[in-house]
Amino acid sequence: MPLRFSTSFLRFKLALVLAVFAHQVAFAQSSGQALTSHVNPFLGTDFFGHTFPGPALPYGMVHLSPDVGTDGWTYCAGYIYQSTSIIGFSHTHWSGVGMVNGGEVMLMPTVGNMLQVVPGTEENPDSGYRSRYSHLEEEASPGYYSVMLKDYDVKVELTTTRRVGLHRYTFPKAANSRVILDLGHQIGSTYSEENSELSIVNNSRIEGVKTTQQGKLYFVAEFSKPFLYYGTFDANYVTPESGASIFPYKSGEAGKKIGAFVQFETDEKEQVLVKVGISYVDLAGARKNLEAEIPDWDFEQVRKAASQVWEKELSTIQIDGASDNQKQIFYSALYRSFLSQYISQDVDGRYRGSDGKIHVAKGFDFYGSFSCWDTYRSQHPLLTLTAPEHVNDFIRSIEAKVDNFGWLPAQHFQGVFKESMVGDHLIPVIVDAYMKGYRDYDIKKLYAAMRTKALQNPQPPVPEYMGRAGLAYYLELGYTPVDRVTEAVPNTLELAYDDWCIAQLALELGKQDDYKLFMKRAGNYAKLWDKETQFMRPRKADGTWLEPLGSHEQEIEQYEGHHYYKYFDPLLVGRRPNRHYTESNAWQYVWSVQHDPQGLIDLFGGNKAFTKKLDTFFEMSPLITPPKYVGVVGTIGQYVHGNQPSHHVAYLYNYAGQPWKTQERVRQICEELYRPGPGGLCGNEDMGSLSSWYVLSSLGIYAVTPGSPNYVIGSPLFGEATLQLAGNKTFAIKALNNSKDNKYIKSATLNGAAFNRTWITQDEITAGGELIFRMGPTPNEKWGTGRGAAPPSMSVGN
Repeated sequence: MPLRFSTSFLRFKLALVLAVFAHQVAFAQSSGQALTSHVNPFLGTDFFGHTFPGPALPYGMVHLSPDVGTDGWTYCAGYIYQSTSIIGFSHTHWSGVGMVNGGEVMLMPTVGNMLQVVPGTEENPDSGYRSRYSHLEEEASPGYYSVMLKDYDVKVELTTTRRVGLHRYTFPKAANSRVILDLGHQIGSTYSEENSELSIVNNSRIEGVKTTQQGKLYFVAEFSKPFLYYGTFDANYVTPESGASIFPYKSGEAGKKIGAFVQFETDEKEQVLVKVGISYVDLAGARKNLEAEIPDWDFEQVRKAASQVWEKELSTIQIDGASDNQKQIFYSALYRSFLSQYISQDVDGRYRGSDGKIHVAKGFDFYGSFSCWDTYRSQHPLLTLTAPEHVNDFIRSIEAKVDNFGWLPAQHFQGVFKESMVGDHLIPVIVDAYMKGYRDYDIKKLYAAMRTKALQNPQPPVPEYMGRAGLAYYLELGYTPVDRVTEAVPNTLELAYDDWCIAQLALELGKQDDYKLFMKRAGNYAKLWDKETQFMRPRKADGTWLEPLGSHEQEIEQYEGHHYYKYFDPLLVGRRPNRHYTESNAWQYVWSVQHDPQGLIDLFGGNKAFTKKLDTFFEMSPLITPPKYVGVVGTIGQYVHGNQPSHHVAYLYNYAGQPWKTQERVRQICEELYRPGPGGLCGNEDMGSLSSWYVLSSLGIYAVTPGSPNYVIGSPLFGEATLQLAGNKTFAIKALNNSKDNKYIKSATLNGAAFNRTWITQDEITAGGELIFRMGPTPNEKWGTGRGAAPPSMSVGN
């Protein structure tokens, strides 16, 4: 549920954020004009962005960051900017997701006579080892984070390699300087039934395994200073009199909320370093990762190397003609786009597969997680342009999972598949890569896995929930019925899109019969079109529409344990398991026909009726009534940018002959819903998808239909943007006479030739060259409206 704030609290927060933001900008400016200086890792940590400010490398395994809270949706990333105290620093975090998870292997330096091994509360930090801090004594840049712990006068600095986190603690002069390793700490409150374990191996090393809902995470923590004292604790046994059970000089512990403490005597400003290697395979893997990636204790060298890696990644796109705020928003977005795909294999290539067994990734990086309902829309298409060296590895990772598990997964994290988001969206990730020329994998094997999943439910040992939701109904009726399947409308629409993607691949592979079959199924979206209401309306198994809400109260109906709202309300954003639409309502999902906007236009009765509805969508009140319905974030009318199903909608005017309205709306979204500073994101970052939308849209392009090699034209935000492409090629997008007011395209050329269409292909971009737009303050209603100007769509033979 979104948090609610009083007006006075928001005013206070705004003043604080502005003061701290000015401090951070001053620091960035003092560090020169490196592209990393434009990145603000705090962007998105306030409100609902769910980002974390700590260091990580692109495509890394370690994501080391401070945790300020762990329970509830607010703390999905462990950190929120509103906090005033820190629990500690853990090594795993998810970038902007809506799930409460991560926070494994947490360390916290402390100083004091009393040994405390429970974190305490935000309301009373003195009740545990938690420490107060100030944003004015906090700093973050790509690959680095630091903060002063006020309660202990300890400066904490963090940096990372791909698989190892490096801590540097600067202590005061004290006889009782400590580091707490809390293995029971985690983001979220659901513990595995299996115990975690740790061993204090010697006077400078602790090893162990954290058991989570996703499996096991092994770690090795090595200290630069020998322990004076050490011991373990078990926070499962907490009493008001004694606190947790503490065991001095005990060298091992097992349990759900266990940990260790080590103690030193330190001189004034003495630095103690800790390096922590992790592995999802075994302890041997954690040891190898540690030894291979940080063999010594040179913190500054590791920090410098991390910064250099980020500078290289960020240099794939260089912009000019942008304000300082725009540069911060853009490069922070590009940073998040590169941050959000996570490797899972050790330095020797070993990884734990979805079958629970250990495998070896030979010649590629293995990615264990795909938040594909979010990332297929924007992040993966962006990476086909900016990260060509990684795209084949993404698909080879999916291929490996098909080998390991015997089935094509959908959205999953660390190889664990559970019923999650609607649709089957590893399919567009694969097909998009293939159609754009990335083909270093066994496409026939992947095609067979797609086809099998699209035609039948899984058989043991593959669990039933691994299949497509409501597949039997979809095959029989051409849609999934609301009285049988949760989120029935999106399920139908998104499966139709996935089937279109399969059809495109079938055509490429010369499978004509399959092509015809899946193209027919790609038209299933029309079976939920209700001409009377002009919505994709929930439909029952008997073919009747769900009745309109009218004057009666919303009720919940049941059928064999399936629950659903009894009436159709186009504004309802319901809760699972009752909702008809996925995190959206009928207004937001009527546009989800990404593969066939022209077909949707035809259902409306033509361009005029379609654009009238689209205008209303952006112009109507964002209020959702009655108040008991779930709220949304990042709104322009009923457009909700804080959630992915709306992300392509502003580009649909291009298909209906009014591209100037796309230009206007895209600019509005870029300028109103992306801001500098901690509160700069309007919703969950969702593993790079919100940021990747901004990167692509600010360039002036967007992938409305991943699985096709085309991008749809919007309105370039900067005077010039240059993409560094494979083969030492560049592609420049220039916007002449560009400004905040001059957002409309007057004319365009591609490599010197007139360019009068609202789409461009992957090949045209990756061949290198120059796309020049001439901008103006008023629409040119002739540009992009002639024959062939609209982007390809299924209903017009594409």
